[in-house]
Amino acid sequence: MNNASIKPSSGLIFFYFIMSKLSLDEIKHIAKLSRLELSEKETVLYADQLSGVLEYVEQLSEIDTTGVEPTANVTGLQNIWRDDAVSDSGFKYDDLEKNAPEFKDGSFVVPGVFE
Repeated sequence: MNNASIKPSSGLIFFYFIMSKLSLDEIKHIAKLSRLELSEKETVLYADQLSGVLEYVEQLSEIDTTGVEPTANVTGLQNIWRDDAVSDSGFKYDDLEKNAPEFKDGSFVVPGVFE
């Protein structure tokens, strides 16, 4: 992306970008990171669309938020936590092993997720 700047606000540091139109190389890089294969026509289309979205979001940096408290949750709801305690599930170890497609050394064997 282009010129990264740091803007302090309410004791926090926000990163924002002074945007101009995204280049086709930047769109191709974003697509590669997203594991998307784009045609040249799609690359041009998404360069225009994503640049427009970023320009719209950039308008938020112009809003005066002085005195506005940061808010992460507007409902006031909170998670209800319980103690992490070992309990009997009611399953027998042998039954679990019988139902597993592959079981080795006391563990379920599953396909890897990394190449």
